[in-house]
Amino acid sequence: MDISRILTPRRVNLALTATSKEEVINELTELLYQDGAISDREAFIADVWLREAEGSTGFENHIAIPHGKSAAVRQTTLAIGRTQQDIPWETLDGSQVRCIILFAVRLEDQNTTHIRLLSQVASALADDEVIAQLLAENDPSNIIRLFSQYAETDLC
Repeated sequence: MDISRILTPRRVNLALTATSKEEVINELTELLYQDGAISDREAFIADVWLREAEGSTGFENHIAIPHGKSAAVRQTTLAIGRTQQDIPWETLDGSQVRCIILFAVRLEDQNTTHIRLLSQVASALADDEVIAQLLAENDPSNIIRLFSQYAETDLC
């Protein structure tokens, strides 16, 4: 999947001002809303919180991957943000979160595109060098390239 076809620099904010999980989700949702990827902020946020209630989406190494499968999503995509300070989030390794990858998934993509996209992101996050760059890189285009190198095939 060519991630650069669904993730643009407009959906990457490497200077989030959020100080809580709620603020992070709100800020990243706003990016998606402003860029036309979702039609209804409140409905999408409600769906993200429904998923969070099923189990935390904290990963490890200061990364979280919250997601919303929602009728409010016009285009399955990602928003990536990095906070200026650590955010409390339930993670696999107990670390605080600084980089958040928010999945926005159309209901009709939840068993296809979503799975391929999640697999591609998970493969990238298994690479310690990718993690280091996610936490330090300041150019949104370079962040997108980090994930693009893990493309399996162009399925999008």
